[in-house]
Amino acid sequence: MALVFVALATGLAFLVQHLISAPNVTLIYVLPVIISATLFGWGPSLLAVAVGVIAFDFFFTEPYYSLTITSPSDIWAAVLLFVIASLAAFVAAQSRRWAMEAREAAERAQALQALAHTVIEGRPQSQILQAAATALHRIFRAPAAILMQRENRIDAVATAGSAQITEADREAARGALSSHENTRGDTYPYVGAYFDFWPISKAAGCNCVLGVDFAHAACERPDAPEQIIEVIAAYVAAALALRSR
Repeated sequence: MALVFVALATGLAFLVQHLISAPNVTLIYVLPVIISATLFGWGPSLLAVAVGVIAFDFFFTEPYYSLTITSPSDIWAAVLLFVIASLAAFVAAQSRRWAMEAREAAERAQALQALAHTVIEGRPQSQILQAAATALHRIFRAPAAILMQRENRIDAVATAGSAQITEADREAARGALSSHENTRGDTYPYVGAYFDFWPISKAAGCNCVLGVDFAHAACERPDAPEQIIEVIAAYVAAALALRSR
């Protein structure tokens, strides 16, 4: 799409080249850079910068249809195009990143607020667990599940995001409960498991784990998911502890 935007800018430049001088044509190539940075981020915008400079050099500087530039003013125009477009790409890409981070923060706050309301209102345990699974799914944009151990069985009591629990995932959940430590999906000794699991064993007679399937997430696994997991785990543990009294 960045290349398409540059091609459209080139077509527009051909239409107006008889009305404006070649150095001013460079401003047209800033448009695809800003659009690419806003929509797609830093990488595509840099591609638009590079291809835009080449297109300007090839089509609108003498000798035409050559990458050679003979006029000092055209050289200066090409250099300015590169600098201005690069700065515009940086600013637009940063703005896009900040906007995405703001949306993610708002989504986390809304998900945690919904879970908190469910706990505070004293809803049934099944609704609280489902709210926790939904919060995990909304925050990490990944399939999420809560598994609970009853005697020798471990079953999914709440899922969100079309979570599919395999036998390898169940073994990983058992391991998290028995070791009281979190497990990482598809790592030894739980090769084949998709979910990361975090145990909650604070409620009397009720052991469960929070699971997130980062292998099928819409975005990359965050560096420290434990920060959010601990908050959700605290809500769930408090709710289960109250239910067990």
